[in-house]
This record gives sequence, C-alpha cells and structure tokens, in this order.
Amino acid sequence: MKTFTSLVAAMLLLSTSLFAQSPVRGKVSGEIREINGKALPFATVLLLKAKDSTLVKGAITSETGYYEVENVPEGSYLIGANMVGFQKTYSAPFSVSAAAATVQVPALQMTETSQTLDEVKVISKKPFVEQQIDRMVVNVENSVVSAGGTALEVLEKAPGVTIDRQNDRLQLKGRQGVMVMIDGKLQQISMQDLMNMLQSMPSDNVEKIELITNPPAKYDAAGNSGLINIVLKKNKNFGTNGNYTLSAGVGRYEKLNGSIGLNHRTAKINSFANVSLFHARFQNTQDIDRTIAYKDQITYLDQNSPRVGNPQNLSFRAGVDYFVTKKTTVGILATGFLNQFKMNGISSTDFYDKNRTLTGRFATDAYNHNKLNNFTGNLNLKHDFGNGRELSADADYSVFDGNSGNDLNTNYYDAKDVLTSKEIVRNIMPSTIGIAAAKVDYIHPLKKGKFEAGAKSSLVNSDNDMRFETQVDKQWILDPSRSNRFKYTENINAVYSNYSTKLDKKTQLQLGLRVEHTHSKGNSVTLNNIVDRNYVNAFPSVFVSRQLDTNNVLNVSFSRRIDRPNYRNLNPFQFFLDPLTFQQGNPNLRPQFTNSFQVTHVFKGMFSTTLGYSRINDVIADQIPKQIAEENKTYVTTENLDHQDSYNATFSIPVTVSKWWTMQNNVSAFYNRYRSFYYGADLDLGQFGATVFVTNNFTLPKGYTAELSGFWNSPTQYNILQAKAQGQISAGFAKSLWNRKASLRLNVQDIFFLNRFAGTVKYQDLNFRVNSRWESRQVRLSFTYRFGNQNVKAARQRSTSTEDLRNRANSGQ
Repeated sequence: MKTFTSLVAAMLLLSTSLFAQSPVRGKVSGEIREINGKALPFATVLLLKAKDSTLVKGAITSETGYYEVENVPEGSYLIGANMVGFQKTYSAPFSVSAAAATVQVPALQMTETSQTLDEVKVISKKPFVEQQIDRMVVNVENSVVSAGGTALEVLEKAPGVTIDRQNDRLQLKGRQGVMVMIDGKLQQISMQDLMNMLQSMPSDNVEKIELITNPPAKYDAAGNSGLINIVLKKNKNFGTNGNYTLSAGVGRYEKLNGSIGLNHRTAKINSFANVSLFHARFQNTQDIDRTIAYKDQITYLDQNSPRVGNPQNLSFRAGVDYFVTKKTTVGILATGFLNQFKMNGISSTDFYDKNRTLTGRFATDAYNHNKLNNFTGNLNLKHDFGNGRELSADADYSVFDGNSGNDLNTNYYDAKDVLTSKEIVRNIMPSTIGIAAAKVDYIHPLKKGKFEAGAKSSLVNSDNDMRFETQVDKQWILDPSRSNRFKYTENINAVYSNYSTKLDKKTQLQLGLRVEHTHSKGNSVTLNNIVDRNYVNAFPSVFVSRQLDTNNVLNVSFSRRIDRPNYRNLNPFQFFLDPLTFQQGNPNLRPQFTNSFQVTHVFKGMFSTTLGYSRINDVIADQIPKQIAEENKTYVTTENLDHQDSYNATFSIPVTVSKWWTMQNNVSAFYNRYRSFYYGADLDLGQFGATVFVTNNFTLPKGYTAELSGFWNSPTQYNILQAKAQGQISAGFAKSLWNRKASLRLNVQDIFFLNRFAGTVKYQDLNFRVNSRWESRQVRLSFTYRFGNQNVKAARQRSTSTEDLRNRANSGQ
C-alpha cells in the first residue's frame, strides 16, 4: 500500500507542478449596459471561441454590470451577453496571448425587446449554469455545449461531477453512491450499463442537468445519496433510431455483455424497447484467521476459501407513450430482469489448540445458487394545464420470484489427516415479493415561487419459506430447528408539500414537509414470532441559497431522512460459507433516521467546498460479526446500533493543465463515531478518514482520448470492524469512429493489482482478521454504435411509484 500511496501522492504533486508551469492564462473583463448607459446587473456572460462559437467559460455581471473571466488560455474569443427581456449581444473578436494576457472588452450595450402584437410571447434563454434553492442546474438546451456530443460528455461539464470512465464510477461533489434519474425516473441499472447508455445518447436530446445533493420533500424520504436528474428535450422530429453495445473483458475469467435499444416516434405515438445480456465468471479468495476463547480453552482457526462465481443477467424495458393532445400524455411501461448467480468452491479450515498444535481440519465443498426474476408494469398520465401547472400520476405493480440455496458437503479429518466423518446438508428458500403502488404529483407556480404537493401509497407482501435439510442414508431429512417460514407485509402512505420563493434578488428559500405512515408486520411462522410496527414520521427540509457576489454562492440546507431495512436483511435465511461461517438475516431490524446539515460554497461555478454533519439514530449496521463460542461458529448479521455521528468536508478542484489535458481532483475528509450498548458492553468507536480521487483526461489527435485515474481510501472504521486502506490506479484509451456514430474503448483496471480488502475485529470475545481479494485487475474492450435519426427523443421517462421498494427487494442480489 506504500507503493500505491506514493503513486497517488506523485499524481497530486504532478498536477500541482504542471499547473504551475501551464501556458499563459489571461483575464477578460468588461461591462454590460443598457442602451441608455445604465448598468445591467446579473446578466449572463459567455466566453466563446471566435472560430466556432463553442463555449469556454461563463460568468454573471455584478450589481454594477461588471464581469470578469479569469484563467483564460491563449486563443481568439468573443463575448456573448444574455438577459431576459433584452436582445442577445456579441462583442467583436479579440485575442488572449502572452503579449496581451489582460483584455478589457469594450462595454456591450443591450437593447430591450419590445414589439406590439395582438398576442405577445416572451421567449428567453436561461443561463448555462443556475444555482437554484435546492439544486444546481446546467441548462444544455439551445447552448453551444450540446452540439455534436453525447449525454456523458455534457454530464462531464457539470460542476462538481466526476466521471471515471475506466472504472464506470460517478461522483457528485466527491461522494459516491449517486443516483441518476432521467426525466425524474431512477435508472435501476448497473453503473456500467448507465455509462454505456449515456455514451450512446446524443447530447442534442438533453435539455438540462439537475444536481441535487440534498433531495427535497418531493422525493421519497428513503436514502441519503445525492441525485443527478437528466431532463430530455421534447423533440418534434419523427423517425427511428437505436444503438447497440458489445463488450468483452478478462481478469482471470471472461466477462461479456451486450445491449440493443430502439426508439420509434410518430406524431401521436412514441414506442421504445431495450434488451441487455450479461455473463461473467470471477474468482474471490477469502482468508479468515480466528481466535475463539471459551471457558478455559482457546481455539485458533485458519480458513482459506477460494471461490468462483458465475452471474448471468437478462434485462428488458419496453413501453409506449400516446400523445392524446399537446398537453396530455398517457403511457404504459414494462421492465424486468432474469438474474441467476452461482458460486462454488472448497473451503478448508485448520484447527489449533492454545499451544498452536494442529488438532484437526475440515474441507467443505460449497455450492451457492440464487435465482431472482422480476417483472414490473406501469400505467402513467401527465397533463399540462398551462402557465406552469402540471399533474402527473403513476400506478404500477412489481413481482419478484426467487429461489436461493446452499449445498454443503463437508469432510472432517483428524490431526493425522485421516477422514473421521462426513456431513451433507442443504438449505433452500423459495421466495415471492409483490409490490403495488400509486402516486400523484401536482405543481402550481406562484408569483415569486412555486408550490408542489403530492401523495403516494404502497403495499408490499413477501413470503419466504426456508427449509434446512440433512442427508441421512441418501434421504433428505428436514431439520425443524433450523427451518423457518417468514412472511412480511408493509403499507406506507405518504403526503408532501413543497414551497419555494425568492426572498430578494440574491436569496432563495425552499421549505418542504413529507409525512409518512408505515405499518409493517414480520411473521416468523415456524417460530410463532410476530414483529408488528405502526408509526408516523415527519420529514422536514429547509434550503437557503445566497448569491454573495458574481463569483460566490453559499447554500445551507437541513433535511431528515429514513432508511428502512431491505427485505433480504429482514429474512432470517442463512447463507453458508462452511458449517462454521455464515450470514444470517434479522427480522427485528428497525429503520434508521438521519438528520443532515450541509453548507456548500461554490466559487466561479467550478470550485466547491462542502461541510456537513449528520446524526443517524438506530444505525442499520450491515455485516456485523457475532460468535457462538461453544460451537466455534462465527457469523455476520445486520443489527441496529444506537447512533452514529458523521462530520465531513469535501473539496472539488478542477485543473486545466493545457488545451488537451484536464484534471479533476476530489478530496474528502471525515470523522465517523459509533456509540451503542452492543454485545454486552458499551461501544464507543471513532476514527478519522479520507478519500482522494484523481482523474486525468487527455484529448489526443484523430479522435483519440485517454484517461489515467486513481483513488485511495484511508484506513477507517465500519461499525466494530477496522478496515485497512484501499486503492487502485487505472488507465484507458478511446477512439471515436464514423463521424461520432461509434466508439471503441480499451480499459485496464487496477493496473498494479492493489485493490483488496483487509480488516480486523477485536471487541469483547470477537478476535479475527479477514483478507479478501478478487479480480480487480481487468482488461475490457467495448464497442458502441448509434444508428437511425439521432434527433428523435429517446423516450418519455417518468418516476414510477415502486422504485424505492424494488431497490429494497433487489438489495444484495
């Protein structure tokens, strides 16, 4: 890890030194005035290349009409000025060079738009970047930025967004786990598939990108990650288009995937379909060294578990939108997947006494298999009343059909490696989950703001029948003590309202409140144990934004959120690695509640600093270890801890090294502290940590691009587990083909094979170390081709009413 730390430090040092030695950087300034000479404050200023009018940087005029654009590379430019109610104005071309690094552009005068018509319609263009009360908006429509690119390339220009193409990683202000929506619909696909989809989506279809770091009351109260919402244009062009992607990779084993998408649009109907396939094999090796003390005995266990996994997936999405009128659209949508996952390997465990003398061993041939199929149907309606008033409604039903199981064949040996006994066991669990939900949302504009309101209702039914069986004389015998049927029902009813307004020209306020009533019942039928919960919770949110001056914006926010346990963690099903090591669900889990405070300062729309604090009560601690000392068994489960305090600071630092080399640096520092009464003692654990992410993007001649990236995660605390540092360095090349209709990418992940997991637990009678390695070093080659009329809007997206519930059903799959 010292090698990796040195490499990341070298990358950061290189970026600093190169930035210091970068070519001439100039400054462009000037004034925007009305035709009568009066200063025009808060006008949008665009620095454009003189050759093709592509956007380089943006700015906003001060109260005196003054603007300033810094860090401008050598070249020929012109200034464009926008303002609602005024005609767009351009300056004469000018140049920035070593001899003229500071340019004072002559004052631009803007003329008001005034026409006398029977009916007057004022059509204005929004600024490229807007800081709204609860989100930052990048307006792409009618901007030169949107010409001839892809949605992924546009997203890369959004402030605070970091894209690691080689590792298919997306960050918002240095935070991972970001959720991406298209027209308000959460994209429930892998990050790799999402990257491929955005890479094959023309940027001309994108209207705007919304960056939401602290979601308001309109969104479900579940979840703490930020949101990126890509809003598509309403394109009037008709025709057919599509795309397909083929990808192949290899680590130790093969990884293959492919997808195809089609869209067809007429005056009244828009139909769309997408199918993707995925197949892979991978190896995972896990070593666990345990020290178990029981009474006056001490047992040492050394376990080695190499396993080979085989995930396979087929997913689909198809639908039709019918445009009843220009203001009313109805649609149907069908989505689903067929998942199959298999893993097998031989786990070997050696036993030693307190004198470190070998006393015996066992070897388990373990075969784990899991199938999960899903189908979701959706009906939706959207109506525009005019003047910004809008009503949308969704009703859908989703069903999951699964079957999980473990087959364990164990041979026991003595100290002389003589076979002493055999044990053959299995557990199987067929399961079904049904989710029905409906929601309605209404938007009503006000003179200085906007009012939103809505309601949602959902009903979940889950049935899992776990059977544990032992083979005796080639007959399977049910073990009632280790079998259990678990049923779970959950009904959530929610209403929300949201009010936003401008307090003055520089200050915006948004207030939101979401109220949810939850009634859940977990029934362990075999154990005759029912956990019945009935509660009401309120989730307020407050957002304040202040434009301090032309270059500085300050945002302050507070929100309360909830995270409910996923259905897999509630199920007491046991997933075995071997007879002494397994994972088990917990039907007694409670939801966790988070209060979050955040202050964000944005400088020139690029450099951002975020300070945050959150308190999580009833923390859902996943993968927390427990022990049955008298049986030498160790297992992991999910438990509630009393609370967690989290302090964090995130810095986003973009650097332009040259015309062909850009760098994005993100540094996050945090302190997490867990406190609880757990496992018979007071738990009080805390630790500082940091994450560094560096990515270099190179634009090369003849349509080639390249990337070099790396990350480093410091040692940190995960509940009672102390994790060591992790990191990796990756690189890749890409080539644009056939007038940007196709692209070819070659990626190498984790070049130096540094990414691994290692941790220790020393708490009460728990004392063990774990090391895990996987195929982090991979080489991948992918090809994407887009065909047909690329001006056709891909499909009308909508946020269906079962998305958050389906995420909980699919967790861990």
